[in-house]
Amino acid sequence: MKFITVLMLASLSLISCRKEEAILIEGPASETLKANSTVANLLLRTAMNDGSNDNIVDNANCFSLGFPFTVFVNGWEITVTSEEDLDTVEDILDEFDDDEDTIEIEFPIIIVLSDFSEQEINSIEEFEDFADDCEGENEYDDDIECLDLEYPITASVFNSNNELIDTITFTTDEELYNFLDDLEDEDIVNINFPITVILADGTEVSIPNLDALEEIIDEVKDDCDEDDDYDYNDDDCDNCSTEGLSDFITACEGWYVKDLERNDMDLTDQYVGYTFTFSADGSITAETATESFTGTWESSGSGNNISVIISIPDLSDFNANWMLHELEQEGNERQVDLRMENDDELEFRSNCNP
Repeated sequence: MKFITVLMLASLSLISCRKEEAILIEGPASETLKANSTVANLLLRTAMNDGSNDNIVDNANCFSLGFPFTVFVNGWEITVTSEEDLDTVEDILDEFDDDEDTIEIEFPIIIVLSDFSEQEINSIEEFEDFADDCEGENEYDDDIECLDLEYPITASVFNSNNELIDTITFTTDEELYNFLDDLEDEDIVNINFPITVILADGTEVSIPNLDALEEIIDEVKDDCDEDDDYDYNDDDCDNCSTEGLSDFITACEGWYVKDLERNDMDLTDQYVGYTFTFSADGSITAETATESFTGTWESSGSGNNISVIISIPDLSDFNANWMLHELEQEGNERQVDLRMENDDELEFRSNCNP
């Protein structure tokens, strides 16, 4: 009987040890996320609230407007419930080129600061006081917008004896920001790698450890246009490419001049009755009822930096190195919008008869 008792005690002892071993999960010291470390600060800046996404309404980079809110755009009442509704605001502002655009915010509103704290604003005067505290257009600010984190991200939290006490899953920037902001020197936190980050050009990168995470954030943090200006029109071609432009413009015939402005002169009426055909081989044909003109076109670059060179020897008003501003399609109607820094504009439109 004593022998059996000894065996039972030994078995219980082994079970106890195995259970204890199951909670003694010790990660490599180099993988521990430390408060106020370089990588923790870079992560905090990456997760903080980006206030530039709604600059079309508030002209303020250091806070965003909490959804929903109501604005009057050129007299039209718009309830904005998501970032997608900001496209409706832009469509109204873009509808006419020669009108005076106005945006009025209906108060009270909630603004969301860079640390995700919220503040109720009850008047335009109070709103302007907060906006004045923001850095101006394209000024340095703390938030890093050239890289996004792909969620969910999971972290393991240990006590001083390296015992696992919690597992936390982050699903939003706000959750991660608040966790990092509250991180104490004595906290022992291991991020469960690999995680995925998304660069400004859409490239996804798998990150195996903290060192690699610190390296990539530091490397790309200043590599993109963070759109911290108030020109809501300067990012309309984020996803444009020369191949996409060629497919878009050569698939249709019957392009006509919707708008042509050169050196502050409106030349649109001079080209009523002209139709343009763009070919994939780089040739252009412009025709009227009685005349035909030939020339060339070519494009280079990517995104919001695509150059379009047009040369029609007998139609010099079109000849320039234009920048592709936007490709737009509604139903069968397509529009190609070209601009230059001196405010010259050239817009082609087609009802897209292939």
